[in-house]
Amino acid sequence: MNNRLEELRTKKGWTQQEMADQLSVSRQTIISLEQERYNPSLLLAFRISSVFGLAIEEIFLYKETSDHGK
Repeated sequence: MNNRLEELRTKKGWTQQEMADQLSVSRQTIISLEQERYNPSLLLAFRISSVFGLAIEEIFLYKETSDHGK
């Protein structure tokens, strides 16, 4: 799943550590999310959407692959 976290974070002028502090997670979590190494839990996704004032769908961009369901 793609996301816009780095773009949104930099628009706010936050460092990765500042964003981590806002969300009560580690800086490593932010790095992993921005590099799309893992997807957040539903709870974390809601916290992220709240911090940015955006819907989850505006931050996390899901695209179904063509081989899904085969």
